[in-house]
Amino acid sequence: MADAGPPIFLAAIGLVLWLAVNVTLAGISIQTIGLILFLAAIVWLAFELMQARTLRTRRATVVRDEPVVREREVY
Repeated sequence: MADAGPPIFLAAIGLVLWLAVNVTLAGISIQTIGLILFLAAIVWLAFELMQARTLRTRRATVVRDEPVVREREVY
């Protein structure tokens, strides 16, 4: 499974800053920072899920030409 914890945590922080905080510091809007964090987290989460899907399908299609068990030699 993809490591989805950090992007979800970042999205939660971004949503809190975007929707619940109404502060402006020296001309910087905290709501804008929250929106940017939320969008970055969504892109990060999508990348993690696509990467996990690619790795899972790549592992499932391994084909080996040689047999797993070799024949027993009789003397």
